[in-house]
Parts: sequence; C-alpha cells; structure tokens
Amino acid sequence: MRTRTYNPARTRTAVLAQLGAVREAVRTLTPGQLALPTRLGDWTVRELVAHIGMAVTAIGRSLDRPEPARQDTVLLDWPFATAANSAAIAEFTRGLVERHPDLDAYLADVERDLVARLDAHPGSRILETNAGALPLADYLVTRAVELVVHTDDLNAAVPGLEVPHDRQALAAATRLLADALAVKAPGGSTEVRVPPYAVVQCVEGTRHTRGTPPNVVETDPLTWIRLATGRLAWADAVADAKVSASGERADLGGLLPLMS
Repeated sequence: MRTRTYNPARTRTAVLAQLGAVREAVRTLTPGQLALPTRLGDWTVRELVAHIGMAVTAIGRSLDRPEPARQDTVLLDWPFATAANSAAIAEFTRGLVERHPDLDAYLADVERDLVARLDAHPGSRILETNAGALPLADYLVTRAVELVVHTDDLNAAVPGLEVPHDRQALAAATRLLADALAVKAPGGSTEVRVPPYAVVQCVEGTRHTRGTPPNVVETDPLTWIRLATGRLAWADAVADAKVSASGERADLGGLLPLMS
C-alpha cells in the first residue's frame, strides 16, 4: 500500500476549524447538558469536553519534552497504540475538570496555545508521542482524528446539538482509519469504500485488478469512524443498513474496532 500523505497547511486549518466548532457548541451548553452521560464509560459531557481540550494540548506537552533523536514510528502505528493509555487518560481528564470549571475559557486557552505552538515549530519537528517519535505534521493528523471522533461523541450525548464536522478533518479521520484497516488486514481480496474520502484494498486472498470486486464493503464516513473506534458494532451496522457488504470475505466484524 502506498503511504498516504497529508497537506500540513490543510491539516492545521482542519484542526482549528473543528476545535472552533466544538468551542462554539460548548458555549451554549447548560449545566444540565454538561452533566449528561456519554457513551464513554462513566464520563459526563463535561469530562468529554475536557478530554477534547486535552487531546489538543497533547501537542504542547510533547513539544515541552526534549526532541527525540529520530523518528522511530509512522503515522499508521498511532491508531493501534491508543488503548494502552486509557487509564492514564481518564485520570488526567478528571484532573482537568477540577482545574477548569469554565470550559469555554479553557478551550479558548487551548486554541491560543495551539496556534502559538504551530507558528513556532516546523512540521518536521519530532515529537515524543504515545505511539513513538513522530513529526509534528503527522501528529497533527491524529489530532484531527481525535477531534472528529469526539465531536461525534458530543453530538451523541446532547440531543439536538449537531456540532458540524469540518470536511477536511472528516476526510483525514476517514482516510487514516481506512488505511489502518489495510495495515491490520493486508491483502487485496476486499475493497472497502467510504465515499467520498477513501477506498482501500484489504484482507488476504486473491487480489482483484479489474471490473467489480468480488468482495465489497461500503459505508459513509461517520459510520466508518464509529465502526473503527468501537462506537458501533459491525453486526448492528449491517442490520441497520448502515453498511453494505457483499462477498464471502466482506465480513469485517472480526477486524473491528481498530482503536478504542
């Protein structure tokens, strides 16, 4: 599989746009809405919002550490490294909630700090991350994924909120997670289509080269992201016609989720 590249300027714009959309929505939330449960264990909406800010400030925390001597991992390793840090993330998030009761002010500070950090450091600057040493430009793509995923969590938790997804951020999240599937299940027997953003070949077997593939999976970007992150079960998505899957190798249930 050819390594996909991401335009750093577009990624920056996408991350800031998605963060801005979240901040605008959070400004409207009432105390009752902030206390609503989410689909993330025992987290309330307040804790979810604090975690969204935390995901962005991870860039600053990495920049504050000494720069690694060299890159030792690649962007596509990141989706598979997230689950190992879940306990530490939960503890850090609870601390943020206590320290930042004014979430609008907190997100405003997060946004200002992000802009300043990105202005001060080139995309080639190597960061120590939970997945290994990555360039800042690559790590920023993972922040787009985090923002898209948790914007969807926020919308699911607060009826009628409907925070919009930035198109470029949604595209980056869709593509990275589709490529991660191709890494997890290398092969060419199954084509996974997530229009309009991604098409990947995966699953071991006879490689398809021309005409209609014998095994095809197709879904929309948000459904794909929910499947890839464990928000939606494969069987439920198929039963609800959120996914179309044809062919004997089109069942991806055993390969999902990719990250959780």
